[in-house]
Amino acid sequence: MKTIAALQAVVTATPFNGEPTDAELDAIDRELPAILADVDLLDAQIMTIDRTPTELDHQRIRRARRRVLAARRDLANHTAAATDTTVSGGAA
Repeated sequence: MKTIAALQAVVTATPFNGEPTDAELDAIDRELPAILADVDLLDAQIMTIDRTPTELDHQRIRRARRRVLAARRDLANHTAAATDTTVSGGAA
């Protein structure tokens, strides 16, 4: 019978301490406004699930959608700006 103990050393060669890296934490910080905007939109939509939405509900949902779009736009622009600074391009 073949044991897998010898194969495990390859799989678990680097120990995992369960904590996010600094790069992962930075990525979460960059995406946090978009995440919070999505949560606000979901909250606004959830409030209208079991009742007929009023005009105020429609306004709340529209505002939340605009915040989601603005947060995603800002995130995309930030990502594009970071890519532009790290990647050289253009004619030499």
